[in-house]
Amino acid sequence: MSLQPGQVVQELGYDDDVDHQLRDDVEALTGEEMLDEDAVEAVDVVVLWWRDGDGDLVDALVDSLTSLGDNGVVWLLSPKSGRPGHVAPADIEDAAPIAGLHSTSSIAATADWAGTRLVSRGRAG
Repeated sequence: MSLQPGQVVQELGYDDDVDHQLRDDVEALTGEEMLDEDAVEAVDVVVLWWRDGDGDLVDALVDSLTSLGDNGVVWLLSPKSGRPGHVAPADIEDAAPIAGLHSTSSIAATADWAGTRLVSRGRAG
């Protein structure tokens, strides 16, 4: 996820099924606790846990931009294929541009979660 020490990370979509080791790793890498959805300060990275059935993905992506700084990154984490709540990559690719974002890469974030890196359109990345 290319996180750096001192970066401020906001977490959205937290629920019991998130990967707690990934959360711990993010906080260890940045040296900061992740902020929750109520945070109003500018952040460098938004981690958005998203599952099929969570609602409207476009709305969630737009909401993820509220606190995101100018050069910020959104990491959309969704269950991998075959897991409950899986989100098809095509759904992410369809929703991102409507929210003013585009994907730059995808990763296997954990054994159960895939990650898609999203940045504002106009940024290479």
